[in-house]
Amino acid sequence: EYGSPEVPEEREWLEKMSPYHNFDADADYPEPFFVTSTKDDRVHPGHARKMAKLFEAAGKPFLYYENIDGGHSAAANQQETAKRVALEFTYLTEKLMAESTE
Repeated sequence: EYGSPEVPEEREWLEKMSPYHNFDADADYPEPFFVTSTKDDRVHPGHARKMAKLFEAAGKPFLYYENIDGGHSAAANQQETAKRVALEFTYLTEKLMAESTE
């Protein structure tokens, strides 16, 4: 879709836009919420796992949620969708409200 990391010229371009490859342990990032699904057949959950490990190794705060069911949308049914959406709204509310009170 965007290129192949197997092709050196394309790999160079891909790494320029990669949040993983451009991570700076000294930067002050907002706390991210990584969401993935174990069974995602479009974007391997390893990408979210690697980003979470990168933040963890740097001592940066982050939240991580991996649904073991579902697929690319990280939910297998309406109940799981509701749970994921509730987690996302809670995260956003806490982040937005925290910033508005500082």
